[in-house]
Amino acid sequence: MSTGGLSVEDGIRTLLLLMPRMVGRTKRIKVPPRLQSLNLAPRHLSLLSYLLFDGPLGVNELAARLEVAPATVSLMVGDLSRRGVVERREDDADRRRTIVCIAEANREAVDGWLAKGARAWRAALEPLTPEERLMFIETLRTYERVVAEEEGDET
Repeated sequence: MSTGGLSVEDGIRTLLLLMPRMVGRTKRIKVPPRLQSLNLAPRHLSLLSYLLFDGPLGVNELAARLEVAPATVSLMVGDLSRRGVVERREDDADRRRTIVCIAEANREAVDGWLAKGARAWRAALEPLTPEERLMFIETLRTYERVVAEEEGDET
């Protein structure tokens, strides 16, 4: 690739070849043995990522970050809680608020699982300026939104 830039068509061609390889590699990241029997779905991975990187969060905060309804997060948290992956507790300051965190027994396994992806994204994003990082992330969001709209899935 030249440093002079890339046409839109060449960019599309490159990404149409690159994206399936990226998805394939991501799917091949091995789930740690401790978590294998839990049949965790990609939606669980997103929720666990927020808890790992941001620490304990309330259900409403998780819902906002995941861009889903609080009831959806409550169901996911209930499922993960029954499996022992996360723990929930009442917020001492507001008993109506539920705080969710990764169960200590599974923290190392979750961290190990997500660490490979985090290292790869860090290597890709660190050389960029904050503005370039924002443009990259917004580009991916636009792609995801357009694909969802074309599929009639405007979540």
